[in-house]
Amino acid sequence: MILHYWEHFKNILKMRRIAPAVPGSEKAPHPPADAGPSLSPLPRGKGLNRHAPSPRVWGEAWGEGQISVIIPTLNAAETLATPLSVLLVAAIVKEMIVVDGGSRDQTVALAREAGARVIEAARGRGTQLAAGAAAAKGDWLLFLHADCQFDPGWEAAVRAFVSAPEAGSRAGYFDFALDGTAAAARRVERLVAWRCRLLALPYGDQGLLIARSLYDAVGGFAPLPLMEDVDFVRRLGRRRLVRIGCRCISSARRYRRDGYWRRPLCNLCCLSLYFAGVPPHRIARLYG
Repeated sequence: MILHYWEHFKNILKMRRIAPAVPGSEKAPHPPADAGPSLSPLPRGKGLNRHAPSPRVWGEAWGEGQISVIIPTLNAAETLATPLSVLLVAAIVKEMIVVDGGSRDQTVALAREAGARVIEAARGRGTQLAAGAAAAKGDWLLFLHADCQFDPGWEAAVRAFVSAPEAGSRAGYFDFALDGTAAAARRVERLVAWRCRLLALPYGDQGLLIARSLYDAVGGFAPLPLMEDVDFVRRLGRRRLVRIGCRCISSARRYRRDGYWRRPLCNLCCLSLYFAGVPPHRIARLYG
């Protein structure tokens, strides 16, 4: 299986040298669940200059991408090829940083073959994300899971987000979607949209785009093995979170393995335990 993905990824690299992908060339299999309005103007947080300009974006001054994409990995060879192949041809991307937590498969070799910078860090998503952010050189940070990919047209949506006047004072998240075709997958997507709209709790599998200045201002990711995304967005607060208006499509393999009812219930249980004060390292044992 891994060799199959390895050969597939090499073919993608060869195609990239011939012609870049054309955004919008594919149709979304279904419309995103309604998570509320996107790109709404938001006030700046405390400690930030309301009149400070947004960080430089693609096409301004340097004429190159200003987004550092940070992907934490652990034995992710089967899924990593897809997001890397999309990011490779993205003009807005300055660099790809893969932060590996000790993979034993072809994850590291695959990432290097794609031109990503590979950093080794202690296992734990919070620790890995923080290490990637510390090494990033871009004015913008895009945190993405290794089993996620974006809808066609995501570059335009991101460019619109970062060019907005108040972009430097807010963080953007994508609409959650699963790559499964089951009706149960659409139900999970609606539940996630409800969670984001009412509780302002987007998770890491939705991707998170944030200006370096804002990331530093709120203290960055904590070195947690689990719930690092919840901890971070809670420090950001509802007023500084906004939909980008494009889907981030996550692998449905966990849902197919654990069940479309059991997996969301497990996630809810983990979230409840976290709010109740249970240490994340204990919750991680339940999450699996």
